[in-house]
Amino acid sequence: MSFRRGVVRQSKFRHVFAQAWKAEHCLDDVRVSRVTWDGPLCAANPKFIAVVIEAGGGGAFLVFPLTKSGRVDQNTPTVCGHAAPVLDVQWCPHDDNVIASASEDCTVKIWQIPDGGLTSPLSEAVVTLEGHSKRVGILAWHPSALNILLTAGCDNVVCVWDVGTGELIYQLSDAHPDLIYSVSWNREGNILCTTCKDKALRVIDPRRGTVLKVREKAHEGTRPMRAVFLADGKILTTGFSRMSERQLALWDTKDLSEPMVTQEMDTSNGVLLPFYDPDTNMVYLCGKGDCTIRYFEVTDESPFVHFLSLYSSKEPQRGAGFLSKRGVDVNKCEIARFYKLHERKVEPISMTVPRKSDLFQGDLYPDTAGLEPALLAEDWIAGQDAPPILVSLSGGYTAPPSKCGTLRGRPKLLSQTNTSPTSTTAPANPMAVEMESEGLGHGQGGRDVDGGIERVKKEEDQLSDILTEVRALRALVLAQGHRIDVLERQLARIEDGEV
Repeated sequence: MSFRRGVVRQSKFRHVFAQAWKAEHCLDDVRVSRVTWDGPLCAANPKFIAVVIEAGGGGAFLVFPLTKSGRVDQNTPTVCGHAAPVLDVQWCPHDDNVIASASEDCTVKIWQIPDGGLTSPLSEAVVTLEGHSKRVGILAWHPSALNILLTAGCDNVVCVWDVGTGELIYQLSDAHPDLIYSVSWNREGNILCTTCKDKALRVIDPRRGTVLKVREKAHEGTRPMRAVFLADGKILTTGFSRMSERQLALWDTKDLSEPMVTQEMDTSNGVLLPFYDPDTNMVYLCGKGDCTIRYFEVTDESPFVHFLSLYSSKEPQRGAGFLSKRGVDVNKCEIARFYKLHERKVEPISMTVPRKSDLFQGDLYPDTAGLEPALLAEDWIAGQDAPPILVSLSGGYTAPPSKCGTLRGRPKLLSQTNTSPTSTTAPANPMAVEMESEGLGHGQGGRDVDGGIERVKKEEDQLSDILTEVRALRALVLAQGHRIDVLERQLARIEDGEV
């Protein structure tokens, strides 16, 4: 008697295994927020990890260096500028020291974290964005354009901001009739997908302010849905069936009439948060209140979404932070890392591909998105698109020091400054010129020259900031012109009875 062995799908990620770090490498005594919001409550990059915590009389979150471990002192300084609980935090993809926070106080704040972390409480934000009328629970940085941030609130409005100037550049107030559950940019950042309480999956062009495609009842259950754009333009959604089974589905944006595949998982009622890695094309599903993390590989082969394995533990998770790929340990073949939130603990969990060789495994680490933006904000507003600029992880990644210049506030006019342009052109008396030319004056002439150079440089920087502001305003005027055209076309359709 002979047996035919089944054909096993070939994949380098079939044997990925997850392992929690030892207790001494965890963060203890962290009072993780109990807020009733289905968000991750945590964000991590190669420098820092941010965790939303319980705070009396307002909203706050902690920021630790990524290397921090052990017990967290109750007097550890927090980021504490919100007047109500914080619902979401997201690190800027183009500056590891910049983080955005969204709150029940209807505002979004942008913070600059110093290298090494906080030494005192931080209550003054670099930028405060005010445009929502209800609490704000969703943040999404543009993947390739500098300083472009998307926010969505319980007012059913999507806002797109230039955080460099604090300007609201686009507002989608009539695209969603009900609460927005999730928002995700595509890889180039020219369209986004959203899920909503009305059970619809939408594909939207934010610059034109138009809904390109809608799929009603993407999942038929009444519990919240989530959606994430994949690198090839497909969309992966999680939701619930009519019988309250948790599902995932894969959609081709060219035709949303039917999903490419739908998979049922279990009957737990925790919302599944999808975390997507475009480098490996793997999706990790992390349910709030679950004790498990499922992970899948998405390919072009049927059934397209392939279950790989499941990490299971005894403790349920309050939320989870997904580390940027630049932060993983390539020497240990770590391809992903989660920071699992317990009630009073943060536990790192590594996803590793076992390899015998100690050499850099290039097939596990294709070039990944780096810090350098592909576009400036004004370029994207003017209609340009570009994928993220990639960097190699060969030899490991070292995070650069803080730039402190990613966020540009409104520059002062030259007339508002104390320095006078003429003060750098001539010294107060002719004797100074003579002394400088002869090298006299006990070094005073050299200091005067240095001071003059510094003032000239300062004025040049201010002029550069003004020119940048002018370009941004020009781009904003163009964008508002496009918006007015769209609204006029919609009004014409209404008057003609088409709507």
